[in-house]
Amino acid sequence: MFLNLKGDLQSLETPIVMGVLNCTDDSFYAGSRYNDDTEVVVRASQILTEGAAIIDLGAVSTRPGATYLDAGTEYMKIKKYLKLIMKYIPHAKVSVDTFRANVAEMAIGEGAAFINDVSGGEDEKIFEVAAKLHVPYCLTHNSRGKVLTTEEMIPDMLRFFGEKIEKLKSLGVNDIVLDPGFGFGKTIEQNYHIMKNLAVFHELSMPLLVGISRKSMIYTPLTTTPDKALAGTIALNTIAVQQNAHILRVHDVREAVDTIKITKMCL
Repeated sequence: MFLNLKGDLQSLETPIVMGVLNCTDDSFYAGSRYNDDTEVVVRASQILTEGAAIIDLGAVSTRPGATYLDAGTEYMKIKKYLKLIMKYIPHAKVSVDTFRANVAEMAIGEGAAFINDVSGGEDEKIFEVAAKLHVPYCLTHNSRGKVLTTEEMIPDMLRFFGEKIEKLKSLGVNDIVLDPGFGFGKTIEQNYHIMKNLAVFHELSMPLLVGISRKSMIYTPLTTTPDKALAGTIALNTIAVQQNAHILRVHDVREAVDTIKITKMCL
């Protein structure tokens, strides 16, 4: 499998790392918040130096109870920091973490190479943007607003992915990545049920992105906090790699790169 990132083919034969860069004060993990110009560029450079293939740039917190960020503010933040990254690190492959079509279109125009939409296409125009600009699109299963039992969760996800993949393909989107959406409207039990059965999503023949870094599914059972959830993150990323995940979205890049190397040596 390959991803076309701004004309460069990124192999997914070995899993790759996507490093998180949040330009927001409201992210659930304080260690990923960057709002100063210099800090953003330094963090972007660090993400790549530590071995990530993609920088995931976002301005809107998706944690439960997060402060609402209006579209205009998100647009200006993403534009400002993306311009900085592309100015000082022009070779960087940047993913824009947004659910708004106009933000995604602007970001691709400013040099981003990938759309990471955690809403699962609530703004259906974002599908058209991905098709028009010929960039990879990450489709996330988000079950907020639904009431599903653990047994119903994976069948619902497979139905959702199947319907959305058909829509995306009909529009001409060639590179589609699937994200099970750990934490998005799912209980802790449901999250672990999905992780145990992650391999089932390979039947859809799409690259699989796993984003569990420092999330509540880790720190809640451990009765700790996001800043102390690195060991749990490594454990779950190891399981994801064992089940042939293609992309790990993480806050701690070097640790994820090492996790992939060591886990693959055992497979």
